[in-house]
Amino acid sequence: MTYGVSLVPWCDGRDGMYGWIWRHLPGNALVRALISIVLVLAVVYVLFQYVFPWAEPLLPFNDVTVDNQ
Repeated sequence: MTYGVSLVPWCDGRDGMYGWIWRHLPGNALVRALISIVLVLAVVYVLFQYVFPWAEPLLPFNDVTVDNQ
């Protein structure tokens, strides 16, 4: 078997970004899960409080053209 080649096509020995984050979080699985939940909630908070309000005027969702008949 060649190095880096797997019999399963979607498993090539790399676990990606989320695996890297999981490996670098401290603690056991329960602590890592709790930290992961807190991180996800923090990202959602930042998106809704800062990113989406900043981007909203740049998006064309309010430019609706309707004929008055």
